[in-house]
Amino acid sequence: MTRTPSDVDVVLPCLNEAEALPWVLERIPPGWRALVVDNGSTDGSAEIARACGATVVHEPRRGFGAACHAGLTAATAEVVCFCDCDASLDPSLLVPFVREVRDGEADLVLGRRRPRGRGAWPAHARAGNLALARLLRRRTGLRLHDLGPLRAARREQLLALGLTDRRSGYPLQMVVRAADAGWRIAEHDVPYLPRTGASKVTGTWRGTWQAVRDMSRVLGEPPAHGGGTVR
Repeated sequence: MTRTPSDVDVVLPCLNEAEALPWVLERIPPGWRALVVDNGSTDGSAEIARACGATVVHEPRRGFGAACHAGLTAATAEVVCFCDCDASLDPSLLVPFVREVRDGEADLVLGRRRPRGRGAWPAHARAGNLALARLLRRRTGLRLHDLGPLRAARREQLLALGLTDRRSGYPLQMVVRAADAGWRIAEHDVPYLPRTGASKVTGTWRGTWQAVRDMSRVLGEPPAHGGGTVR
């Protein structure tokens, strides 16, 4: 994972993902930097990440958004990607996403999760995601199908969005504020695999409900001027 100034940073929020980390980090494209944001792991995740060549960022404040934003602020590359750290998504799938951003074809590229294998995406989590996608359409006009974690955009543009959510609403707030700012947003199918280890959010009704509640709060933000487009 050697790095040059023109390479890409991949933010990997991490809470007790020791079992999944080697698989994920093996799939970081050559020349890109893996930023594993340890969010209070107790299973040695940080040590495993370092041993695999990743840069470890510590974020003591619990929350998916807190971890993602700590990674974004620690990043230095022109393009920053986000990917879950539980082996449900292959970070090598981000290569065409980055190319699309760099070629100026889109400002934000999202992965639309397509489940592969039994139990990859529980019915209650899928239903919650669908409901939020419909609410997002009403709020912004964007006809997205998923609000998944696999995504790529330019670092400076992301920082300029002024994202404030530090819980499960962070991914949605990114899309909402990008749409309000008139970003071009693209969505592409990606395979979604059964995660390694226990889920902190979508594996339980309670976790899904908490995520939906966090995201619903984001949708209540007053819209700014502008309007995004989706491809």
